[in-house]
Amino acid sequence: MPATPAQAASERVVSALNGWMMLIVNFALLVGAAFVAGHAAEVAGPIQVLGGLLALAGIFMLAGYFTLQPNQARVLILFGAYKGTVRVSGFHWANPLYSRTRGTASPKEGSSQEGSHRNHPMGRRSVGLGFQWLTTNLSLRARNFSSDALKVNDKRGNPVEIAAVVVWRVENTAQAVFDVEDYTSYVEIQSESAIRSIASRYAYDQGEEHEITLRGGADDVSLALKEELQVRLAKAGVIVEEARLTHLAYAPEIAPAMLRRQQAEAIIAARKIIVQNAVGMVHMALDELDQKNVVKLDDERKAAMVSNLLVVLCGNSDASPVINTGTLYT
Repeated sequence: MPATPAQAASERVVSALNGWMMLIVNFALLVGAAFVAGHAAEVAGPIQVLGGLLALAGIFMLAGYFTLQPNQARVLILFGAYKGTVRVSGFHWANPLYSRTRGTASPKEGSSQEGSHRNHPMGRRSVGLGFQWLTTNLSLRARNFSSDALKVNDKRGNPVEIAAVVVWRVENTAQAVFDVEDYTSYVEIQSESAIRSIASRYAYDQGEEHEITLRGGADDVSLALKEELQVRLAKAGVIVEEARLTHLAYAPEIAPAMLRRQQAEAIIAARKIIVQNAVGMVHMALDELDQKNVVKLDDERKAAMVSNLLVVLCGNSDASPVINTGTLYT
């Protein structure tokens, strides 16, 4: 029986209580508890119990305060159940039982976890083996991911080195927290996978007529990369703002051979342009001589003049003129 695909988490935006207002209430509870404690000998037993409850409530409420900066959000999780997302910046208060972190299995150990801790925008601390805590506060700001230079075979099988930078941000906080294990690692791994996929679809250079290549069609390749990334990262509630190639080169093992080929192609292309223009200049010279009756040349002398002019115009070095002191036919 085929497995049913998991349903994407839906974000619910909720409001938290004003932190300043709750701070006044909290202060009043603690003051009331202190007043009862100061007059413990004068009050009855139930009042003393009430004072103790007020003190416990005031201390308990102190754990419910949190702040959000602009473009930050907090996911509210109560005993494993998703209760909503607070997106409004400011000083807030919520049920202190809402989780401030969520546990997740860690795919990396040791130094890999330390590197992830440095790169994680909201902080991360590892607990035990293969387990880590991720904060329920999420940054909604745009972030950059710059991939390392990856060695990939292009469409023609040539090994190339390619790297890209991806600008992304979290759009759906519920998907980012609940649909993937660790959305930052998910973005990094899927970005590298998408870069490899895009590189294998295009030739590095010298494609067929009107064919898009990695080198010549940077804008088209970047657009294709962005679309590929958006499809892959939509599951994590991530929006891709921009994706562009930052490094593109042949792999070191074939770079010298490809450089010689490019040089040869450049020389051939330059020679082609030189010959085309030289032929036009020779044709123009013969027409001018014929129209102005400067000299009458038979076919043999025209051929000789064409040969001499092409040598002069297409040669790599300056021509050395030879002055003919005899007649035209000697």
